[in-house]
Amino acid sequence: MMEIGNLTYVTEFTLAGLTSCRKIQIVLFMVFLIVYLFTILGNLVIILLVWTESSLHTPMYFFLIQLSGLEICYVTCTLPQMLVHLHSGTGAISFTRCATQMYFALSLGGTECLLLAAMAFDRYLAICQPLLYSTTMGKWRQLQLSLVCWSGGFILGSINVGSTLWFPFCGPNHVDHFFCELPAVLKLSCADTHIAEAAVFLASVLLLLFPVSIILTSYGLILCSVLQMRSISGRHKAFSTCASHLIVVTIFYGTVMSTYMIPRLESGPDHDKHISVFYMLITPLINPIIYTLRNKDVHGAVVKVMPPLFFCKKDSARSEHPITLTDWS
Repeated sequence: MMEIGNLTYVTEFTLAGLTSCRKIQIVLFMVFLIVYLFTILGNLVIILLVWTESSLHTPMYFFLIQLSGLEICYVTCTLPQMLVHLHSGTGAISFTRCATQMYFALSLGGTECLLLAAMAFDRYLAICQPLLYSTTMGKWRQLQLSLVCWSGGFILGSINVGSTLWFPFCGPNHVDHFFCELPAVLKLSCADTHIAEAAVFLASVLLLLFPVSIILTSYGLILCSVLQMRSISGRHKAFSTCASHLIVVTIFYGTVMSTYMIPRLESGPDHDKHISVFYMLITPLINPIIYTLRNKDVHGAVVKVMPPLFFCKKDSARSEHPITLTDWS
């Protein structure tokens, strides 16, 4: 605590973490360390493949490489600090570090919300408007969409975190979470926070409902194109791919909405913490798997880039034509 005038201000927060049991903390430390390493490794592999393989220099992989880089930054801004707390058994974090963590987690999360919508729009153009795709999704349009996603996420993140830090924190300093998430920190303010809560809700509408509507519309139009396919096997693959993408989108957006759009949800005290695990740890881990598992271009790039000792020697044909529904699936 730090006394200024007649008020006492918080200089340090204490994160409650997921559990207070020391044995479970050690188990969680090992599990989350493995998750963190695999998340970094999986997303780095995608970045290196797209960077080195010229056949992957297309709009789809332009957004995918950004998603992978974003996921690395997203987990790195919170998980290493969480691992330190699990290892030491204490959850002390300075006010400045907590504010920094909250800012980057919120800004990167908002950027991901917009970026997933841009990726869904790109898939719609590639599959439903193949003749206009190369002109509509040119280099300049890719940069425009990317700039909107990154600037939108960080601008709204700055507004929300700035409005939160404007309030005084004069005690208590016990954050019932495993990282400094805005709703959990905002509850500790010793002032009326209705204005900040309204700002958070408005930002959530812009960053969640608007991208979700774009994603659902894009995939709805894609599925209409799938139903017109004559190939049963191609239709099955496309449905499988769309379903896997929508599962990831549902997990990410659904859990974030339950935290930021319904902050006063009547449930157990650990509800928000358990929900946060999904969009902070699970989706960054499975995103690179979901978006590349059934992708023939990525498979061919792996065979070409990786040492041939680990693969059977066979020719891998790559098409130079625009992306079609069969290629994407």
